Amino acid sequence: FPFRLFPLREHGMNLRARPLTCQEIQAFKKSKEVMQRFIRAYQLMLRFYGINLINEETGELKRAENWAKRFQNLNRFSHNNLRITRILKCLGEMGYEHYQVHLVKFFLTETLVKKTLPNVKISALDYFLFTIRSKRKRRELVHYAWQHFKPRGSFVWGPHDKLLKYR
Repeated sequence: FPFRLFPLREHGMNLRARPLTCQEIQAFKKSKEVMQRFIRAYQLMLRFYGINLINEETGELKRAENWAKRFQNLNRFSHNNLRITRILKCLGEMGYEHYQVHLVKFFLTETLVKKTLPNVKISALDYFLFTIRSKRKRRELVHYAWQHFKPRGSFVWGPHDKLLKYR
């Protein structure tokens, strides 16, 4: 069977690649070598997208030096959005939920605040946001997105009455 760089417990576009089992996930998590390789693969993909992991402990990110050129690629080719969704889901499977939060917030900031990735905005809101496993963190990110979305009245990713009261 073909091996995926970011395997999931669901089928992807490659129907020959089999989904991960819960036992395989647990075995991966127990292997220090596998988890180190996983982080290296994550860093490799981040660099491809023009992003650097600046803190392995927290998952904090920043733009790479070549961000402008790489962001052009992200804006031009929407198939990257499927890969980013897969990476986000896999981060959750492997116990890196805190990495998910930083990556989603990075994309929300770039799309809604800095407006550097206009063609990624809908994927960030429709898909990336909802890969977050923690309900509390997901709510925080939905609120963050709502605060920066223009026009605010067109925001459909959460109830406006609850977002107004959110603390």
